[in-house]
Amino acid sequence: MKSFRILLICLLAVLLVAQTGVAQNRKAGLTGAAFLKVGVGARAVALGTAVTALSGDVTQMFYNPAGIALKDEKLQASFTYNKWIADIGHSAAAVSYNFEGIGTIGVGFITFGLSDIEAVRDIPVDPALKPFQIDQNTSSTYDYRDVAYQVTFSRYVIDQLSLGITLKGVSQTIDGVGASAWAVDFGSVYNIGVLDWTIAARFNNLGSDLKFYDIASPLPMQFTIGTTLVPLKTEQFGVMVALDAAKPQDGPLYIFSGLEVRVLDIVALRGGYKFNYSGTDEVTSTGGTAINSTIEGLSAGAGLHTTLSDYTIGFDYSFTQMDLLDASHRFTLTVGMK
Repeated sequence: MKSFRILLICLLAVLLVAQTGVAQNRKAGLTGAAFLKVGVGARAVALGTAVTALSGDVTQMFYNPAGIALKDEKLQASFTYNKWIADIGHSAAAVSYNFEGIGTIGVGFITFGLSDIEAVRDIPVDPALKPFQIDQNTSSTYDYRDVAYQVTFSRYVIDQLSLGITLKGVSQTIDGVGASAWAVDFGSVYNIGVLDWTIAARFNNLGSDLKFYDIASPLPMQFTIGTTLVPLKTEQFGVMVALDAAKPQDGPLYIFSGLEVRVLDIVALRGGYKFNYSGTDEVTSTGGTAINSTIEGLSAGAGLHTTLSDYTIGFDYSFTQMDLLDASHRFTLTVGMK
């Protein structure tokens, strides 16, 4: 009962902060650092990113920092590559280590960008207008790069409850012009015990604005609650279902769902879907036609995991259906040390 009260206090605190942030009622598309919304990790994406209540996974530092807390392993490391839409490269890496008596500390980064984009320069012909020229670059191409780098700490405050926090820096650079911001994530994971039922909450991207020239954009804050349940588990077979309810600052309430089937604890098959995610914005005030606000649809994937002496090795793949665009494929390699 005491542990449940602790969890309730944590959830209420996170909810209070979240409601303060979303109360500003910003419309979709007005937040910056949109790359932070792109899913990281093949397993997470295959589950429809319904991962708030997962634990013991280093990739959780990009979702719920409480989920990286380790019990049966000393170290985890992962690397993810994602060929995103329009040939944009999207990669992430993370490492966590369990310090006995202290907790689990992790570091990670995300990179997102594209190089050698053809540039169309607005160069004034009239020399008198030269002093007013904003774009001083002259190259025929330009690059853009988004980066997030972070440190995460998590620990079990009791056997069933883990809490976590992430401190992150965010930077965006395009054609030599850059902006930066900082943010924090908070999270909690509580295992009720019956059927491995777990409930969790997280609040992501509470921080400063990104400012290019005189225009400032807030980071994409989001509050999420989630749960997982294992209704069937034997030595040869296991089934996990996951469900998240996510409220971003600049969008409606989303429902993420996922299903994972494990065979012999070696092979995993996964699927996920995001309800109310692939939809349309409201008709504009001028009477214009509603437009798609999101592009992701059904996701699926598989994983292979094995144990070699004191090490665990896993390879995961996910496929994400896109609306009017090429599908996205993610690959994640994970290594653990007991």
